[in-house]
Amino acid sequence: MEEVQNDFFSELPEGFVAEALALTNPRDACRLSSINSFFRSAANWDKVWKSFIPPECLGEAVVDGGCNSNKDAFLRHCDHPVIIDDGNKSFWLDKRSGKKCYMLSARSMSISLIDSPSCWKWTSIAESRFTEVAELINVCALEVNGKINTFILSPKTTYVAYLVFKTTPKAYGFEYQPVELSIVSHEDKCETRVAYLDPQAGQRRRLKPRTHRRLFSRIAFTDYHELSSPSKDNGPNLRNDGWFETEIGEYFNEGGDETELEMCVMEVKGGNWKTGLVIEGIEIRPNNI
Repeated sequence: MEEVQNDFFSELPEGFVAEALALTNPRDACRLSSINSFFRSAANWDKVWKSFIPPECLGEAVVDGGCNSNKDAFLRHCDHPVIIDDGNKSFWLDKRSGKKCYMLSARSMSISLIDSPSCWKWTSIAESRFTEVAELINVCALEVNGKINTFILSPKTTYVAYLVFKTTPKAYGFEYQPVELSIVSHEDKCETRVAYLDPQAGQRRRLKPRTHRRLFSRIAFTDYHELSSPSKDNGPNLRNDGWFETEIGEYFNEGGDETELEMCVMEVKGGNWKTGLVIEGIEIRPNNI
């Protein structure tokens, strides 16, 4: 069978196959390169990997990163996020699809009471790609908003936005009360969901109400019960970089429009004090499911 395949593909110009691979995506090109040596050779053509790099990024990794080929340049854009917009955003490419990815820094976002030293503080930690992150000191109402212009996103792509955060050892206030997350498009379409920012919230929710009712008022408990039950735990996921992330919402970017997409994280109903949340930013990346 391998002999038949090799005979058939040997009849085709390698450049023809490379042109066809350039119309796919990085994941498919890599998969097809495993068919045989002919496809593997065609998949390594520079024109294939050039097609996966946005025009505005061409040459950057070659010059600044010392890359020897467009494939090296593509992989560098995937593995080494670039800080842009005066340190307010991070940009990279998704390795499977080649689509653009962004993270908005906490500095670029609107955070309620961020200028009050008794509520929030700016701090630097080694694990963050940004120079500063926002650490919650003490608030009752949590309101975080981030905006991104859809024009800079890849067209014809479904994106998912995530809040990226950590919690300090003394964090509290997120154990039983979920936050409301929403993503609003220019068409005023709003997708809303609820989730818990406390990684152990699922276990704590199994406690009887009377064991933790003292932490917040009767009306707060009613809101908690209505929002969370009977949904699943909806806790955050631990990332490879050590941060947690929780999904805010999903958006299909048709492309061609220059408008703002707004992502919101709120908890204003519980009335309980909160502390110990460390926000790195909001990440927007393609949905690869």
